[in-house]
Amino acid sequence: MSDPLTSAPGAGLPGPDPVDTGVPGLDGTSTETAPLEVVVVTGLSGAGKNSAGRVLEDLGWFVVENLPPALLLPMVELGARGDLRRFAAVVDVRSRAFSSDLQEAIRVLSDAGHRPRVLYVHARDEVLVQRYESNRREHPLQGNGTLVDGITAERNLLTGIAGEADLWVDTSDTNVHQLRATLENAFAREGRTPPLTATVMSFGFKYGVPLDADLVVDARFLPNPHWVPELRAYTGRDPGVRDYVLGQEDATEFLDRYTEVLRLLVPGYRREGKRYLTLAVGCTGGKHRSVAITEEFARRLSADGIAAVARHRDLGRE
Repeated sequence: MSDPLTSAPGAGLPGPDPVDTGVPGLDGTSTETAPLEVVVVTGLSGAGKNSAGRVLEDLGWFVVENLPPALLLPMVELGARGDLRRFAAVVDVRSRAFSSDLQEAIRVLSDAGHRPRVLYVHARDEVLVQRYESNRREHPLQGNGTLVDGITAERNLLTGIAGEADLWVDTSDTNVHQLRATLENAFAREGRTPPLTATVMSFGFKYGVPLDADLVVDARFLPNPHWVPELRAYTGRDPGVRDYVLGQEDATEFLDRYTEVLRLLVPGYRREGKRYLTLAVGCTGGKHRSVAITEEFARRLSADGIAAVARHRDLGRE
């Protein structure tokens, strides 16, 4: 079925024609295969899996959509005998055994020496309902029940693979341009996978805590520039607001101590094979304090040699 994130009005992502699943450069006489860099894109129907696949395709990955888990290893081995080095598969719900089948397929890939990473695409229930209703489509697991029944069944089905995913992307409040930026930061490395990639995200608590956050920091203990008339209209990216927030008595100590916490955590994450870290920094509205702190954390992580990008989820939402 079509992806409601891309088929919704105004949400389309430009890209090339649909992928031909024939593997280029295949040498049928070769029996040796080199390890392939593999990304498995999965998650909730309507959350944007196909959009993610098209972004990866634009970044130079060979992408196959709607691939059954049982065909994952054969396709990877077929590509590895040719000139493919970066392969991505968008895997959708096809059966009640989907989750266990996919988990087993990923384990087999790892045992074969490839480097599978799982990208899990998520969205809140109310967002998924809105996307499906705007396209007048049924959920693939809806059956004779309601749309919410189908979403709930799929969410339960994906619990196992969701918990093992390398990278979560929540598209509830994300447009296709922000999705592209997130995936570019994670995968546009020309085959060179960094030990750890960090996304530092500002948000407003009044809009909800990001579901894809690994760590959440509360910046509401700092004075709010909203109550300073000459600063209210500006954001944490503007020098006046940034200097006001970072110049508070507790701000420097807070940043120093939490940076030390991150320096303690990062080696452990690397040892455990974690390749992506999402640090969410919240304030009331996601406009002033969290934005300034997010930019500073991203700067400090970059200075420590970590590929870090700042993203501001709720900036401009008021």
